[in-house]
Amino acid sequence: MSTGSHQPDRGLARERTVLAWTRTALSFGAVGGVMVKAHVIPGLIIMAIAPVIWEIGRLTRNDPPPARVKLITATVVAVACTALSVVLFT
Repeated sequence: MSTGSHQPDRGLARERTVLAWTRTALSFGAVGGVMVKAHVIPGLIIMAIAPVIWEIGRLTRNDPPPARVKLITATVVAVACTALSVVLFT
């Protein structure tokens, strides 16, 4: 058994976070593309949100300052509210 301290690589957690944001952005783009066929305006809104989500994910790559954490939180809440309103009103 080794007595040395082994620290996990924190870079992998950041990479997984960026990949999760990218997956979310791709999902919004795909859902928006499907929605455009039935409801044009809500579908375009969802598709327009996809690049914003991707960019926010890129901002999380480094340790974000507190102001950026507030921006990320506000973006997540706005995306969730938009998705909820599209589901409820379409």
